[in-house]
Amino acid sequence: MSTVRIPKILIPNQKVDMEKWSTIACDQFCARPKYWSDLESFVGDAPSTLKLTCPEIYLNKGNLEDRISDVQKEMRSYLDNGLFDSYDNFVLVEREVENGKKRVGIMIAIDLEAYNWERVRVPIRATEGTLIERLPVRIKIRKGAPIELPHAIILIDNPERDIIEPIYANREALIKLYDFELNMGGGHIAGYKIEDAETLLNKLEGLLDKDTQIKKYGVDAGIQFAVGDGNHSIATAKVMWEELKKSLSGDEIQNHPSRFMLVEMVNLYGEGMDFKPIHRLIYNPTPDFIVGLKNALKGESKLKVVTKDSTEYIDCPNKASLTISAVQSYIESYLKVNPQVEVEYVHNESHLMDALMECDGLGIVLPDFPNNELVNFVVNVGNLPKKAFSIGEPEHKRYYLECKSIINN
Repeated sequence: MSTVRIPKILIPNQKVDMEKWSTIACDQFCARPKYWSDLESFVGDAPSTLKLTCPEIYLNKGNLEDRISDVQKEMRSYLDNGLFDSYDNFVLVEREVENGKKRVGIMIAIDLEAYNWERVRVPIRATEGTLIERLPVRIKIRKGAPIELPHAIILIDNPERDIIEPIYANREALIKLYDFELNMGGGHIAGYKIEDAETLLNKLEGLLDKDTQIKKYGVDAGIQFAVGDGNHSIATAKVMWEELKKSLSGDEIQNHPSRFMLVEMVNLYGEGMDFKPIHRLIYNPTPDFIVGLKNALKGESKLKVVTKDSTEYIDCPNKASLTISAVQSYIESYLKVNPQVEVEYVHNESHLMDALMECDGLGIVLPDFPNNELVNFVVNVGNLPKKAFSIGEPEHKRYYLECKSIINN
């Protein structure tokens, strides 16, 4: 069976204000509460994906169960009130990102049977370490949800640019489904209905060609897609599917909506695919934190460590992957013996400095990870640690917009 399905995509009808509907991924701006309060004020009472997700900044606010219940009620209300139009199509997405670049992707449904976050031979691979302890809240939301809203991006390793790019070049011949400005500085977005699914499916199958794999990776790795963003969202869907299918018959398993997850597919070599580092903010570290970090890192490059009052550079490896892995390993070991200390993951160095101005913390400014090394690293070395890189600046992360049913109607 193919790893890709044509999704039944739900998009709000013309009565909905799309600028208020589409909102940033739930795991962004966790160190900037004002972003979320401003967004809530902007959305007001309008239908919005903000009300269908649980921003992670609220995870420790004490009313989590009520938030989850409200999310699920809102989903059912939108469905009952006919908020959506339905399309049985792939959808081409054009997203304006920094410096006017266009990041182009295609909304597809992936088969969760072809995905695994562990380092095994499957067509759809995780790229970062997946922590099961981070999944419970996402699982609770999905468990009672009739629809899913993806912020996951999966990547194809297509330097020839002959899969997504030809469709984009011909976009004027396609029917436009949406076209609007995203809120909070997210840039412009437009979506187009793709009619020729067969050509796209055949090209995606070609990525698994044995000779192509050996040429790229030195081995027939059997990899078709690498998860670029939303590793834990896909892992949540996988956990829920594995549990659900225990209660299904063989025929039901083949076509159940929960088996196929809606994601955006983007070419690793496409325009606007700038990998950005995700920095670490350590709240109230003990005085020996820096000493331990210096002992954990060796090398000929330099790693920037900052507080609100100081900047220091410490030795680190030349390869970004090694530095990121060593820093994360040290942080996780440190937290085990210092449970009172907290860590936050911050996109953009200026946002890190803004957060440091408001706390007695320490920031670790991590290096860029070259995107052209990603798939080879995953195939031949293994997964990167969690939060190793980001596709673009935080304002240009994926916004929730399209939905898909995950229940049998």
